[in-house]
Amino acid sequence: MNAVFDRLAIIGIGLIGSSIARAAREHGLAKHIAIADASETHRKQAQDLKLGDSVHNDAAEAVKDADLVLLCVPLGANAAVAAHIGAALKKGAIVSDVGSCKQAVIRDVAPHLPEGVHLVPGHPVAGTEHSGPQAGFAALFQNRWCILTPEAGTDAAAVEKVKAFWAAIGSKVEIMEPRHHDLVLAITSHVPHLIAYNIVGTADDLETVTESEVIKYSAGGFRDFTRIAASDPTMWRDVFLNNREAVLEMLGRFTEDLIALQRAIRWGEGDALFDLFTRTRAIRRAIIDAGQETAAPDFGRGAGAKGDAQS
Repeated sequence: MNAVFDRLAIIGIGLIGSSIARAAREHGLAKHIAIADASETHRKQAQDLKLGDSVHNDAAEAVKDADLVLLCVPLGANAAVAAHIGAALKKGAIVSDVGSCKQAVIRDVAPHLPEGVHLVPGHPVAGTEHSGPQAGFAALFQNRWCILTPEAGTDAAAVEKVKAFWAAIGSKVEIMEPRHHDLVLAITSHVPHLIAYNIVGTADDLETVTESEVIKYSAGGFRDFTRIAASDPTMWRDVFLNNREAVLEMLGRFTEDLIALQRAIRWGEGDALFDLFTRTRAIRRAIIDAGQETAAPDFGRGAGAKGDAQS
């Protein structure tokens, strides 16, 4: 495929950033890949892994003459990064990101972009519980959704270029209104992560009571929760702080449903339990049929498998 961009700048070279770099290189989507990261260790790893054509300490240097700038930093860092690189962006440049809260990205990034620079927020719904440049792999986005949330009036050509970029590295691309995205991801990703963190934390608190049997006898369900709860703490702290309204709304609904489930167990309402479990089993099968998971007994998380825990 012909290069979509002359110069691609990736700010933040963790799991997602390094996977994008690998995929862009593999598919020839940029003539020059510039990488910037505040971590000296990450920059050294990026150089050793040959993830980019140039590696920078200063993000403003990396974005100079860039056609596409991808912010792959924690949500809490977006405002500072955008303020730092704003003056270095060329007219016509496109700025996008990979965060899972889109209203916050628009709030924090848009004010720092000069006239003539286009903001096309994006969210690849993909990831693993691993982090760092070495954790990335080019196939991470294959058959995964990438949701773009441009505001009304965003340059249509810029949106199409970003859409083409993600499609070229294997993603299925959807355009969505920012607030709707945040509500959808609150229930499909954010609240499940919060529940996982809470359950694993409770188990840790009970370790002394159970004499280490929680860890020793971890069954599949708890093991999957620990995989999700192993995701990057900085990223998830920022997700909950920046999508608090949607998360609290969905958490309230979940709490109501949990109380109803508690009541059914207390009063021995077997039919209600059976109906719920039947309905949720069908959802699991629909996810497999949609190609977003595998039907393998270990849900595809055997040796070397990549879980979808960072999304």
